[in-house]
Parts: sequence; C-alpha cells; structure tokens
Amino acid sequence: MDIKEKISEIVDRIKEDKSLLTRFKEAPVKVIEELIGIDLPDETIEKVVDGVKAKLAADDIADKLDDIGDKLGGIGDKLGGLFKK
Repeated sequence: MDIKEKISEIVDRIKEDKSLLTRFKEAPVKVIEELIGIDLPDETIEKVVDGVKAKLAADDIADKLDDIGDKLGGIGDKLGGLFKK
C-alpha cells in the first residue's frame, strides 16, 4: 500500500463529505480505519491520521492564499501553489 497515495485519497473523500470531516475531527482513528478497510497497527494508523491532518491543513492554507491573492489582483495561484503538489 502506498501511504502517500492512500492519504491523498482519504483527504479527497473527507473534503467532499462535510459529515465525514466532522466525524474525522471527533474520532480520526475510527474514520481512517473505516475508510481504508484494513486493520493496521495503532502506530501505523496514527501516522496516517497525522498525514491526513497535515494535508488537510496545507490544502486549507493554499485555498486561503488563493482567495487572498484573487482579492489582491490574481496572485493567488502563485501564493497557493507554494503549498500544493
């Protein structure tokens, strides 16, 4: 299993489903276990949870920078691009 790819898939699903995002904030380990459908050791699940949280935060920052840049005359793509793949 490619962990980076799985984290990206999980983040995409969480961002698409606001109720899933709410559940993730309340019980991240449980939600990750549901989404991957594989019983992994706790230390592995915690690493996935940390990766998902980090990617969600980075994506949120990039989106906010895009919004600010758009308001400042279109430099949002340059600012937001700093945090995206």
